[in-house]
Amino acid sequence: MATLHGPRRLKLVISSALRDTGGFVTVRGTLTNTGTKTQVVPAHLSGDEPDIIKHGPSLGGATLIDFAGGKRYYVLRDTEGRPLTTTALTIVKAGERLPVFMQFPAPPTRTRQVTLQLPQFDTAPLPLSR
Repeated sequence: MATLHGPRRLKLVISSALRDTGGFVTVRGTLTNTGTKTQVVPAHLSGDEPDIIKHGPSLGGATLIDFAGGKRYYVLRDTEGRPLTTTALTIVKAGERLPVFMQFPAPPTRTRQVTLQLPQFDTAPLPLSR
């Protein structure tokens, strides 16, 4: 669906962006270290919101942008402030592939494409499946 290149030879391949009936969009993919050395996952991926950072390394800095609707959607959080994303991301060994997910509020049903942004990575347009 999309490939985002980031720092330290990290690559994020998005396999799906699914809208569900509960009003959420779940983005799934694989984070891969394409290099020959173990890499520390950049702390910036967690974003800069204290409520998310205090729960440890995550993909909590990700956002979806609906350019047509003029809105940005942040990663959802549970009732204790933990981001609804893959967590405990600290290192990725050389050649390792880690499954990841991020969950966001769904844009209006008329929105058919959003752009995924993750700190220090390329951006990528994603078609939303219904």
